[in-house]
Amino acid sequence: MAEILINGNKKLTGKISVQGAKNSVLPILAGTLLIKGECEIHNCPNISDVDASVKILEALGCKCSKQNDCVTVDASCVTDYKISEDLMREMRSSVMFLGAIIGRMGKAVISNPGGCELGPRPIDLHLLALQKMGVQITEEHGFLYCDVPNRLNGTEIHLSFPSVGATENIILAAVTASGTTVIHNAAKEPEISDLADFLNSAGAKICGCGSDTIYIEGVKNLHATSHSIIPDRIVAATYISAAAVTGSEIYLDNVMPSHMVSCLSLFKESGCDIVVCGKRLKVIPPKRLQRIPTVRSLVHPGFPTDAGPLMITMLSLADGTSIFVENIFENRFRYVGELNRLGANIKIQGKTAIIEGVPKLWGASCKCTDLRGGAAIVVAALAAEGQTVIGEISHILRGYDDIVGNLSSLGADIKII
Repeated sequence: MAEILINGNKKLTGKISVQGAKNSVLPILAGTLLIKGECEIHNCPNISDVDASVKILEALGCKCSKQNDCVTVDASCVTDYKISEDLMREMRSSVMFLGAIIGRMGKAVISNPGGCELGPRPIDLHLLALQKMGVQITEEHGFLYCDVPNRLNGTEIHLSFPSVGATENIILAAVTASGTTVIHNAAKEPEISDLADFLNSAGAKICGCGSDTIYIEGVKNLHATSHSIIPDRIVAATYISAAAVTGSEIYLDNVMPSHMVSCLSLFKESGCDIVVCGKRLKVIPPKRLQRIPTVRSLVHPGFPTDAGPLMITMLSLADGTSIFVENIFENRFRYVGELNRLGANIKIQGKTAIIEGVPKLWGASCKCTDLRGGAAIVVAALAAEGQTVIGEISHILRGYDDIVGNLSSLGADIKII
């Protein structure tokens, strides 16, 4: 079993380029199913979740190839509408294929998806929306059987919560449905706009992304296209936090600052100077990070829950006491015990983390509990004195393209063993 070994307390310097967004590439790869032709998806990160998506596409009958950061998908001859239980369990976002398979085949069979265990993330919103569009759904022995007796119909859908996954699944199902679909209380994340940009480039008619209300006018067919994935804002936040905790100045290329307003404002509040020049950032940390009285995770454009573990890691070394309130996932704090093994002083009370800043961390043996929590442990280990060994790193590999190589290029003493 591979582990990451870090000898911490080293200064970082230099520049790295931020990978394409994990949360964009997965629904976009699912969207290629709707196109009877060849699509080129550029700026794809080399992560295990992309590999899992490609396996699903190939199992459904697509021809896929990968060269550097470009994944080519030819969905001309899709033959199946079932995703095996093994493939579904490889990643949570596999449920994103549901809307696309139904839109292409008129039926789908899937099991409950896998991924990080962050607490209940029911797909009820997805299923209720699809039912309103004419999908008949039955559940037997852990599998969902979906069937469309007639063509999918556009309709008005009111989401009780602005779920990213549900919004994307509705869009994927609606682009080739009959009539117009309107999503009220839609999620506003930039990854949703990226999905719409991809589909629109293939001939879809989607507008309103980034607002509360999205309109999708169904079209009969989509055509082959080429698209480049937006930069990953959570990965960018990871490297910024690494610079902050190690007191290092670094440059990040391929960043979209407009997608990171809530994150960047809090980094600045902690004392970091963030210099923006187009798609490049320079991070200049303070001598000692400052506490932030209260941080709350919220849906976009609020502070993203995925960046919460990174912010808590940074505040664990700040001067004073900070409070972090998690409003999205009820089981997001599983990684906190591992940070405390490194010397952090974090107490959990329900959905609130109380972070007492400490002057330093020290190396220990840790394990990843989930994707972003694992990245937070890596960041903490970079600042810790001594050696840290991190196990169960498959979580990190789901979302980070060569994090070890990137940090090593900045001067970190890090390797996979």
